[in-house]
Amino acid sequence: MMHISQTTFNKIFPNAIAGIYKAISDNIEKAGCITKAQQAMFIAQCGHETRGFTRFCESMNYSVAGLRETFRKYFTLAQAQKYGYVKNKAGAVIQKADQVSIANIAYANRMGNGNQATGDGWKYRGRGLPHLTGKDNYLRFQKWLGKSIMPEEVSTDLDLIVKSGVWFWLDKDLANCTSVEKATLRINGGTNGLEERCKLYRDLMVS
Repeated sequence: MMHISQTTFNKIFPNAIAGIYKAISDNIEKAGCITKAQQAMFIAQCGHETRGFTRFCESMNYSVAGLRETFRKYFTLAQAQKYGYVKNKAGAVIQKADQVSIANIAYANRMGNGNQATGDGWKYRGRGLPHLTGKDNYLRFQKWLGKSIMPEEVSTDLDLIVKSGVWFWLDKDLANCTSVEKATLRINGGTNGLEERCKLYRDLMVS
């Protein structure tokens, strides 16, 4: 049983893509989210991760500063200046981000990906809700599904988008997480966006 109504969902996520509520409603209990609190946590966290259920593929459109802030471990200043986007004083982009190279450098040789030359970083960048990232996670998700899929489908097929979130929720044992902060830490290893995640959770719970 879904405890969050479609009216409430649409009010909190007015720009969500068509059909996403039904896909979530059909699958959320499979993630172990039975109570209203569990379902609110799933929706709040996934809503934040996907910008209100509008984006299901990771953007690698980083500025020079953004690259250094997010992927400092993988980009020297010189690399960030080469691959990140640059704006002039008027705010116009004078150098576009090389998103493919950014993904291939940032995600090379980890999470089951090959080196930069393989292109695995770009191929297996984050998709779904929350984002699956890395070849290992895509393969594990496929095994759980019981069928082969193309990586791109995890950001275009509504059923797969939501089922990727179900698999992720089960894999991280998030249904038993009652704290928004603790759930956030399990999802992305930090507390990025915690304030918005908490607000979304509260709004879903009081509805």
